Amino acid sequence: MLTVSQFVRLEAKPGKEQEVADFLKQGVTMADQEVTTPLWFAVRFGHSSFGIFDAFENDKGRQAHLQGPIAAALMANASKLLAAPPTIEASDIIGGKLPR
Repeated sequence: MLTVSQFVRLEAKPGKEQEVADFLKQGVTMADQEVTTPLWFAVRFGHSSFGIFDAFENDKGRQAHLQGPIAAALMANASKLLAAPPTIEASDIIGGKLPR
């Protein structure tokens, strides 16, 4: 059961929008390798606004993800790609529906 999640908001620097989109597309491969990250989505809200939503069975999984390869790659590229540091909002899951 997924009990915790987080939402990460990303705003691309002008001219870096496609690079951010490409980076997030590559994130799927890294998320597949994280056994404690069963749910991971990258989304685009507009021309330069992006987000990542992921969910975990417990806080231990969320913390492992925050110390994993996606977070490391994001932080290594943040100053080059993003207009501001990523905003991370932790949350508890109170309900949801997943495909069977």
